[in-house]
Amino acid sequence: MDTNEWANTTWRDLAQVRAHLEAGADPDALIFGYQRPLDFAVEGGTPEVVAELARHVRDVDAEYQGRTALWRAVFDNRPDNARALVEAGADPWRPMMAGWSPGRLALAGPHPDLFSPPRAELSAAETAAAAEAPRLIRALSDLYYDGFSLACVADITTDEAARRLKAAAVEAPGYEEDGDFGDYDDSVVGAIDVPGGCVIVQPWAYGASMPGVTKALSTGTVCYAMYANPKSGNQGSVARDGVLEGWDLHPGGWAGANDTAEEVLLTYLYHHRAEAFCFAYAGLRPTDSRAIIGPADMWLQLPERDYWR
Repeated sequence: MDTNEWANTTWRDLAQVRAHLEAGADPDALIFGYQRPLDFAVEGGTPEVVAELARHVRDVDAEYQGRTALWRAVFDNRPDNARALVEAGADPWRPMMAGWSPGRLALAGPHPDLFSPPRAELSAAETAAAAEAPRLIRALSDLYYDGFSLACVADITTDEAARRLKAAAVEAPGYEEDGDFGDYDDSVVGAIDVPGGCVIVQPWAYGASMPGVTKALSTGTVCYAMYANPKSGNQGSVARDGVLEGWDLHPGGWAGANDTAEEVLLTYLYHHRAEAFCFAYAGLRPTDSRAIIGPADMWLQLPERDYWR
C-alpha cells in the first residue's frame, strides 16, 4: 500500500484506519516524509484511533523532531489521546525538548494532574509563567485585525524608546477605529508604556518590526517584534543588546527541537496566541489590548535612514 494513502485518512474514523492496517499499510511510515500516522492521529483523532495505531507501531515512544506522540498530545491539549498512549505504554516522563517531558509539560497546562503521581516539578519562574498566561491571553482577547506590527521592549519607558530611536514626537494620525488605515506614513509609530517596559506599535504596517528599530530599542535589554503580515502570517524576530538574534520566527507556533526551555514553555502556553507570546517573551504585562490598538501614549516620527541593514 502506498504510504501516501495515509494522507487521505480521516483520523476520527476507526473503521478506515483499521482497513488501512488490514490492507498492509505501514503504521510507522512517514506520510510525505513528515510524520507517522500516530503523530497525526494524536492531534486530530479519537482515543480509539490512537489506541489502535499505538498497538501496531514498533515503538510508541519513537521521536520525530525531538518529541514523541505523547508529547504532541499534551502540547495540542488532547488529554484523552494522551491517556490512550499511556495505556499503550508511552512514557510521560521520558526526557526531551530541553527538559520538557510530556509529563512536565502537562504540569504547566490546563491538566496538571494528567499523569499521577508526578515525577517532576516546575520551578518558581515556570509556575509564575504558567499562572500569568491565562490573564495575558484574556487581556488581549478583543484584538480583531492584522496588518499591524509591534516591538515589545523590556525595562524601558516610551521616553527612553524615543531617545534610542532619535524620534521626534508628532501628532496622532487620524486612523479609523475599524482598522481602515488607508495610506499612512511607514515612518510613524506609536509608543505605549505597559507594566514591565513599553511597546512600539504601527497599526497599519511593518514599521515597528524593522531590524533598525528593534536593534536600537534592545540596547541592554531584549526586544521581541512581530509583523502580522496579512499575506503570509505572523513574522517574529528577537533583538538582544543591539544584535538581531532571530528572524522569520513564528511566535506562538510550534516548539522546535533546538528551542530553549523557556521558548518551549512560552510556545506551549501561547500556542496560536502570537501577540500574547510577544509580550510574554519580553516580560511585559499589558492589562488590555490598548497596548496594540491604542490610543498610544505618544506618536513618533522615525528619522530617515535604512532600517533594513
